[in-house]
Amino acid sequence: MATSSKLRLNLIPSQKLLMVNENESIQRADATRVQVLSEALPYIQQLAGRTVVVKYGGAAMKDSTLKDKVIRDIVFLSCVGLRPIVVHGGGPEINSWLDKLGIEPQFKNGLRVTDAATMDVVEMVLVGRVNKEIVALINQAGGLAVGLCGKDGNLIKARPEGQEGIGFVGEVSAVDIKLLNSLVKSGYIPVVSSVAADDMGQAYNINADTVAGELAAALGAEKLILLTDTAGIFRDYKDPSTLIAKLDIQEARELIASGVVSGGMIPKVSCCVRSLAQGVRATHIIDGRIPHALLLEIFTDAGIGSMIVGSQFRA
Repeated sequence: MATSSKLRLNLIPSQKLLMVNENESIQRADATRVQVLSEALPYIQQLAGRTVVVKYGGAAMKDSTLKDKVIRDIVFLSCVGLRPIVVHGGGPEINSWLDKLGIEPQFKNGLRVTDAATMDVVEMVLVGRVNKEIVALINQAGGLAVGLCGKDGNLIKARPEGQEGIGFVGEVSAVDIKLLNSLVKSGYIPVVSSVAADDMGQAYNINADTVAGELAAALGAEKLILLTDTAGIFRDYKDPSTLIAKLDIQEARELIASGVVSGGMIPKVSCCVRSLAQGVRATHIIDGRIPHALLLEIFTDAGIGSMIVGSQFRA
């Protein structure tokens, strides 16, 4: 009995220490949350009522955990007074369905060769499957999402991209934002797939980055944010420490011209440059593989990716 009592007595200080450590950890976690909210407040105030166009793609569309966090971030933006608009592609899902239907995917100069059969699959997958899945997830998370493609309300008019041998690959010829404005003013979150038709009703597959950029420009958006599978723009892509956190439109053009920006980053940076030239205030290229990347980029001082601004906003 004496030994048992001694053991019980010896455990008491350890239990107290454990409780103190747990309390300190909880207090530190709470303090961090308060710090984050405090840091976010001026950004929330500044951006309330402003339009933010988010191009949703890459790993964040494929990984279910990341997908959940992106959806929650989009709903959060809406809840704190911003006006998010989501634009998406769906390349891997398209490839999966082409494979199921025995159609071999083909690419030319980085563009999907889109014959009539492939276009049918692209439209079915992007408009009917991927779009509605995103809409459902946003609604489940407490938002009010509406799914659209370029055909709805003549939102986007398409024209052929112009290269030979690529089929129904298009580019944006015109944008009519009346429907989008009506939806966002009523508190809805538009989710737009990158399929549109020409004046004759022929459907075209358009690059989702391009669609996001053209919509952002037409809307006079505060921000265009591209969720990608890269951390941003690097002076040396082999060296993570060379990430460029902020640059202006002229510097972005120079990086393309000098070859620092190359490969798959060229169309993304070019899309940002075009949007800025048409009045978008800031564009962001961020790593969608990082949980809550959207909130980290928009509502923290440091951000996580590369922000490109018009020269007039450089200071």
